[in-house]
Amino acid sequence: MASRGPGPRLRGRQAECERLDRLVATVQGGRSSVLILRGEPGIGKSALLEHTRDSATGCRLTRAAGVESEMELAFGGLHQLCAPFLDHLPHLPEPQREALSTAFGLSAGTPPDRFLVGLAVLSLLADVAEKEPLICLVDDAQWLDTVSAQTIAFVVRRLLAERIGLVIAVRDHHLETELAGLPQLDLGRLGDGDARALLDSATPGRLDEQVRDRIVAEAQGNPLALLELPRGLTPAELAGGFGRPDARPLASQIEQSFLRRVQSLPPRTQRLLLVAAAEPVGDVTLLARAAGLLGIEPAAAGPAEAAGLITIGTRVRFRHPLVRSAAYRVAAPQERQAVHRALADATDARADPDRRAWHLANATPGPDETVAAELVRSAGRAQARGGVAAAAAFLERAAELTPDAALRGARALAAARDKYQAGGYDAALELLDAAELSPLDEHRLAEASLLRGRITFASTSAGAALPLLLKAGRHLEPLDPALARETYRDALYAALTAGRLANGAQVADVARAALAAPPGPPPERNDLLLNGTATAAIEGYTAGTPMVLRALDAFRTDGVSRQEGLGWLPLACRMAHNVWDFDSYAALSARLVDLARETGALSVLPSALLLHLSAQVLAGELDAAGALVAEAMTIGEVTGSRFMAQYGALVLEPWRGSEAATLQVIETITRDTALQGEGKVATATQWARAVLYNAHGRYEEAFAAAERGAEHPRELGLSTWSTIELVEAAARSGRRARAAEAARRLDEMAGASGTDWALGTAASARAQVSDGQAADARYREAIERLGRTGVRMTLARTHLLYGEWLRRENRRVDAREQLGLAHELLGRMGAEAFAERARRELQATGETVRRRPVEARATLTAHEAQVARLAADGLTNSEIGAQLYISPHTVEWHLRKIFVKLGIASRRQLREALPGGAAATA
Repeated sequence: MASRGPGPRLRGRQAECERLDRLVATVQGGRSSVLILRGEPGIGKSALLEHTRDSATGCRLTRAAGVESEMELAFGGLHQLCAPFLDHLPHLPEPQREALSTAFGLSAGTPPDRFLVGLAVLSLLADVAEKEPLICLVDDAQWLDTVSAQTIAFVVRRLLAERIGLVIAVRDHHLETELAGLPQLDLGRLGDGDARALLDSATPGRLDEQVRDRIVAEAQGNPLALLELPRGLTPAELAGGFGRPDARPLASQIEQSFLRRVQSLPPRTQRLLLVAAAEPVGDVTLLARAAGLLGIEPAAAGPAEAAGLITIGTRVRFRHPLVRSAAYRVAAPQERQAVHRALADATDARADPDRRAWHLANATPGPDETVAAELVRSAGRAQARGGVAAAAAFLERAAELTPDAALRGARALAAARDKYQAGGYDAALELLDAAELSPLDEHRLAEASLLRGRITFASTSAGAALPLLLKAGRHLEPLDPALARETYRDALYAALTAGRLANGAQVADVARAALAAPPGPPPERNDLLLNGTATAAIEGYTAGTPMVLRALDAFRTDGVSRQEGLGWLPLACRMAHNVWDFDSYAALSARLVDLARETGALSVLPSALLLHLSAQVLAGELDAAGALVAEAMTIGEVTGSRFMAQYGALVLEPWRGSEAATLQVIETITRDTALQGEGKVATATQWARAVLYNAHGRYEEAFAAAERGAEHPRELGLSTWSTIELVEAAARSGRRARAAEAARRLDEMAGASGTDWALGTAASARAQVSDGQAADARYREAIERLGRTGVRMTLARTHLLYGEWLRRENRRVDAREQLGLAHELLGRMGAEAFAERARRELQATGETVRRRPVEARATLTAHEAQVARLAADGLTNSEIGAQLYISPHTVEWHLRKIFVKLGIASRRQLREALPGGAAATA
């Protein structure tokens, strides 16, 4: 593909080469740079990677390539990328070193946190780049194992101040979610002139014009097709004008060309290529050992190397991935099995037991319990390394090789469970179908039904999952009461997540079933929480709240195990919010976040962060809540799901007071087709509008939004908070009767809860619909009660409401005291619109109040604010990097910018320079 003449350029790719040259220059200049090369098979992605390699003078290089046959081997692609640098492991902090060692199978250990692995890779590459710039090349990224692809995408998004360049080649329409938002270069097809010139350069002798036209037409500007389609044609076909009646897809045409070339090789060479294709690690020693077991001498590689199909140096490399697939496909099944058997025998059972087991599985033509059992053991090791997708692949193959039908079904069910945990919902459903065709016992049939419900919840909707979960719970009751209770717990959580359904009957059905089910095992608090939630759903809020409060007290005061916490704390946190128990809400949501982070439970962590950031918002810690939103966004970048982060932003942005930011989040959420029909989404977005418009004093708009947000009080949660906004908006827009009605609803809930948070909020609401001494007394009661809680945001707003009332009562001196407190508290929190409302009211009392100055939060980016506050708390660069999943170099780079923006010279000055004069606690 290289054109002749000055400068190593690829035919028709001058602009692309220049773009890659600039990337290398950026890295050599001390900054990170990333580029995603996208295009169809054969379009020149690999050639551009080679150009990058050749251009990277003075840089260290590492590369990895995805391999289709090894997509399920967890961390395989990542290991390729990092293998040359494992001698740098001792330089990493111990938790990172242990995580990476466990992930790569270098040591035994608990399953590593996926984010800790990502941070370890980032630290490892940054350490390498300390000495010389580093260029990382990743080819065929669409065939990377899932966890490697996600981790590399995670690392790429964290690069900033390191001398690291990363170029990733991937086929069209693959990894679009993982790589979204990164710099991309879409590779188009060659123009007609370049196509003809390239074809001429690759075709010796005279080429018939008609043949040339046909090949150019068929190749459609694809460089590899232009090079490979003429190969295998006879001179007569090339010179005599014989056409090619080939209408196969382009990739197939190219592969057919490679197939012909492989088939033209001597049989012993074909077999050696098959060995190399079946073991794509590129280990020359392993290839030689396996070839020796098959009686293939080293000279057999000569014809393949001479044909340009393979290169054997320090590593084994195929010219193109399609050569590998052609070499594998051309062999008969028996030949493939023999080669895999030799590779299994040549693989060290202690050093690489999982790859050996994989080769044994591919060498086995039929059911074999010995091999199946070895695959099950490999699945266990994969789980220990955090490789859920790999575990699912091992179990799936184990099920296929299991002779006993009942055991085969059990293994297929286990594989389905792991596929579900890895996010492979379609594959999990297929495995479930296969498992249910086996003679499963009643317990496993019920487990299958439960898993189907959970998959439906995750992949479709909470409402669609409810009948499946209810059916599974009833099936499990006589077989496994504890699992039945957990199933009803999941069903109730789904109902709370979805909000209102068509008629609400499903929620009541689940609640009745939960109450009728036998009690579960200790601790009793789980039953108390479930029964209280169910009772509230059937008999009403007042009936269920006391049980929920007792359960929450037990969760908060007693220890919670990892398994119990991940299962039960999400429901406990949500109900703590619903019954106004702020101490439990804050403590249990923090505990849930810690558990999810410790275990790397990505299925739980996004919702845990949402629950905890809501508690932080109520506490007035908007900067800390913003840090949690940023973390949720990081998780979304890795998993491809950003809904929880957007929902977290919806909870936060109205309090900050930016109309543009709030409406943008609302638009993003309402535009998400997967969420359409979920009642809670409508409630949440209307609540957000109500808070925003009340903050700006636009009470008519706030009333309209709050009315819609409070339409369905049995949803609790943000429906209740919409009722709080409704009282204020209705009272201030002249709708006193409507405000009084909403206040009565809050009184009823406060009576059932009895907490200072509930009673203080209800007193504030009642004050807004009262007059004279009654109003004054209720405002004072609200401030006293809320002052005993951690709900500082509600307390600050109550000072504002009381001050506004006092001003209207012409008690200006008293009003100034309350409004001054409100202005100070709300300003420190970052609730800018509410703070501005307090400023305007103070001015109306005759007080001279300057607008709040533009503070650091207005000049620092969200990420810079996170770094600044952690540095002000005394954390080192390494500690900040570990918490924010960035390298210490990037932390230092951010700090230099922060110092310039704040006009300071050292970390010691950060505490006073930041808003509030102190670092916020997370």
